[in-house]
Amino acid sequence: MYSEFKIDKKIIDYVNLCEKELADDFSKLYKIYEHNQLKVLNAFIRNKVSESSFVESTGYGYNDMGRDTIDNVYADIFKAQDALVRQNFVSGTHALSLLIFAVCRPGDNILSINGLPYDTLHSTLGLNNAPSSIKDFNISFNYVDLINNDFNYDEIKNSILHNTKLVMIQRSRGYSDKYPITLEQIEKVTKFIKCINEKILIMVDNCYCEFIDYKEPIECGVDVICGSLIKNIGGSLAKSGAYIVGKKEIIDVCAARLTAPGISKEVGINFNQNRNVLQGLYLAPQIVNNALKIAKLFSIALNKLNITTIPRYTEGQGDIVLAIKLGNKEYLEKFCKIIQNTSPVDSFLKPVSEPMPGYDSKVIMAAGCFVSGSSIELSCDAPVKEPYIAFLQGGITYFQGKLSLMKIIQELKLLN
Repeated sequence: MYSEFKIDKKIIDYVNLCEKELADDFSKLYKIYEHNQLKVLNAFIRNKVSESSFVESTGYGYNDMGRDTIDNVYADIFKAQDALVRQNFVSGTHALSLLIFAVCRPGDNILSINGLPYDTLHSTLGLNNAPSSIKDFNISFNYVDLINNDFNYDEIKNSILHNTKLVMIQRSRGYSDKYPITLEQIEKVTKFIKCINEKILIMVDNCYCEFIDYKEPIECGVDVICGSLIKNIGGSLAKSGAYIVGKKEIIDVCAARLTAPGISKEVGINFNQNRNVLQGLYLAPQIVNNALKIAKLFSIALNKLNITTIPRYTEGQGDIVLAIKLGNKEYLEKFCKIIQNTSPVDSFLKPVSEPMPGYDSKVIMAAGCFVSGSSIELSCDAPVKEPYIAFLQGGITYFQGKLSLMKIIQELKLLN
């Protein structure tokens, strides 16, 4: 079938050989998929997901069984006390920002311990001149960079102030060439911080990282985590939304911030999206497995052609994102164009770089997705600036990723 896409036979053979070399890696990923799929199924059974969970509510959404069931299923899967899963969240950044404003008060300090967070959160943290940032509420922010891709424990200890209320950890890489944070690192640093001050809240930005391992950050001792429904956990069916899961008292204040004090989680409809949210969640472990396999295949094929990826195919995966160092603007634009042209939706379009809210440079995005901006579907985006790194993620089906890789090798003339 690949020949029908006019792929040269030597490229088909090359990618197939790379695929065979990954047999042991794929077997390990399959075990993680199996574990998480059964975990999700068990949560659905325990929380009695039923046909009535899909019924649409209107108005205030009082006694919306589906909404409450979704919260319970999420809390169960993440081993958390409570969850807030809502279509009212317009993005993962919205959920993160809401959490910050919900738990912090004037005079509090926020500390990020693996460098600056993702670009879209900079406005919330007062790193530019955007209105209504934490600066307007007399909340301060500082950060500690990683050292050799690990936490700088000495600097963290020195940076924790008497008024530090919240410590932030971003698991995924963002638009950087640093490695994602592992669960082992999170567990170790969480114990370290709690020994300094057990009252400090530790939050994790879990975007791009759900179901890539056997457990989640709450099981590592953190207090609360956030993520987007149009990334891993939405399974390509959730049309919008985000989640916050963690300790009940944190979820309570987040819910009060999302709606109003005294109203909290008791109101708010999901706009007839309960079925999509639940079905997407059920499919998510399988789709995340596909995404991880695609990233691994891209990595081995490109590494052997002297193109640097983070991680390399011999290394573990901390999220579904693969950073690919292409080195120049022309390769970057061609790479994104090929991803777009091998997509099921809008394959005929050509990605162009444009300014985007929350970013300090033009961004090019290839996303032929069923859900706009869905990063769990095969997509690629990049800031158009040196060192011209493409950030590949997602993949509902493994074979779309395999085809895209073949087209990239062929059209960029990477295989002699």
